Amino acid sequence: MESNVKGYEDKSVEKVITKKDLNKMAWRSMLLQASFNYERMQAAGWLYSLLPGLKKIHKNKKDLSDSMKDHMEFFNTHPFLVTFIMGIVTAMEENKADRDTIRSIKVATMGPLGGIGDALFWLTLLPICVGIGASFGKTGSALGAVIFLVLFNVVHLSLRFGLMHYGYKTGVKAISKLKEGTKKVSRAASILGITVLGALISSYIKLETTAVITAGKAKIALQKDVLDKVLINLLPLLYALLMYRLVKKGWSPLKLVMLTVAIGLVGRFFNVL
Repeated sequence: MESNVKGYEDKSVEKVITKKDLNKMAWRSMLLQASFNYERMQAAGWLYSLLPGLKKIHKNKKDLSDSMKDHMEFFNTHPFLVTFIMGIVTAMEENKADRDTIRSIKVATMGPLGGIGDALFWLTLLPICVGIGASFGKTGSALGAVIFLVLFNVVHLSLRFGLMHYGYKTGVKAISKLKEGTKKVSRAASILGITVLGALISSYIKLETTAVITAGKAKIALQKDVLDKVLINLLPLLYALLMYRLVKKGWSPLKLVMLTVAIGLVGRFFNVL
């Protein structure tokens, strides 16, 4: 069968991509950000991941060269969900789709998947897995780290390989499904992630004051009689919000650690923490 689309010297269309090829490209996608730069972002890693499929599809050197040049254009999405786009693009390349259409599909999908991925992984899956692992590691056991890595990567690898095959099988049809569910998935994942972060703040940030307010003969424990009456674990919440605000202002993790140590030392010196 031949493609009617212009821009290809070899217009023959043949199904050459196998499950083995899709898995190989999924493995290579783990190096998506190995050549990350601020001009083309993930473009080099993107092309490296696609290359085994492109070489099987385009036997004509000119067609392969044009395809490789196109895929070296700016590209940036979530590294764990990139295989969904790879699967779609591979199917389109195999069917000799119009090059501008392939470019448009990349641009249309990389943004939404970047947002979904951040909400799904960094705000939801990561805190949950860290919380479970940390609960096992309270006694100093290495089991907590093992559990965290296993839980996180079971989900990560399942999605990475599963989306590669799903994207390839559904092709462009998957785009409509992605557009329909993007906002709902992103919002649900964000809500769940924020809930989990709230629970982690309450459970793992230990900050209490020992200050006592004296008014005549009356003594009021600031923590027990005031703060806890307003909101349990109010200080950990306020401290977490302070760290968040400082991160937004550009403070580095090292500065935040030093600030935390300084607050602890000063609070202990004046016997208020």
